[in-house]
Amino acid sequence: MNAVGTKYELPPDKASALHRAKRLEWATIGCLATIVPLMGIVMGSSETMKAMWVEDLLSLVPSLSFLAGVHFRSKPPDETFPYGYRRAVLVGFMCGAVALSGFGLYIAFDAVMKLVKGEHPSIPTAQIFGMHIWMGWIMIAVLIYSVIPPMVLGRMKKPLASDLHDKALYVSATLDKGDWLSGLAGVAGITGIAFGWWWADSVAAAFISTEIIKDGYENLRNSIAQLMDKRPSDVEDKEKDPVVDELQNALERLAWVERARVRLREHGDMLIGEAFVQPRDDGDLLERLDEARAAATSVDWRLHDINVVPVRSLE
Repeated sequence: MNAVGTKYELPPDKASALHRAKRLEWATIGCLATIVPLMGIVMGSSETMKAMWVEDLLSLVPSLSFLAGVHFRSKPPDETFPYGYRRAVLVGFMCGAVALSGFGLYIAFDAVMKLVKGEHPSIPTAQIFGMHIWMGWIMIAVLIYSVIPPMVLGRMKKPLASDLHDKALYVSATLDKGDWLSGLAGVAGITGIAFGWWWADSVAAAFISTEIIKDGYENLRNSIAQLMDKRPSDVEDKEKDPVVDELQNALERLAWVERARVRLREHGDMLIGEAFVQPRDDGDLLERLDEARAAATSVDWRLHDINVVPVRSLE
């Protein structure tokens, strides 16, 4: 018997949705490739701009992790990885989650210390085309520009994440929402400095840092839960996935099955696990098990590599 699993292929409509998701992630990376350098150029000593620069830089992690995961999880199972590579994306997300949390805590500490010390941010003027312009206005313009791409792309990613049941893509969309909310907070902070409220810069930075820490915590919690084989849940990781009960009901509708119990775990974007069935009798058991496996994988497109195990009793 071959101990290596079979390669999983997405249904055509899901493959098309995945192709659109990949284009959106490449668009996200392209936009961030312009936003991050601009943030670095105009950052100066502003705590708000520093926080936004860090957040935008780390926002590359979910997109890069998703694209890397898509590439690796398409590889067929082999002797070294008999279950395949569909969990590859979790490695990137765990690394990104630790980085997000660490940088968020650093920015929060730095912002609070500047508030306690009463340090006033210094935003100089620059001569552009012969005119002296306060750099704060340029910072606001860059922040407004940084808000638009994640606002648009994040809204486009969410329905695809639900369609593909891809938590990595959903996290990327959620981080996009955090990015544009933080960008608006940054605009408020720089505008506050224009009105003479020196503390607005550090307050905005502290707010942005809480978003970074929250994103890092959520990513870390979700990735660890999947690695520990938490029961399947919806893409928002809040409700039990109904596919568990649907699979059990489908098996119990088979004429020869007395009772059934199901144990599933998430394996990237697909579900694998075991189905324990209590037969009414032992006749033609091998043919019946083939029937049960076919019935199991027909319940939902995500179900793959479901082992049907006959047992004498489920007590």
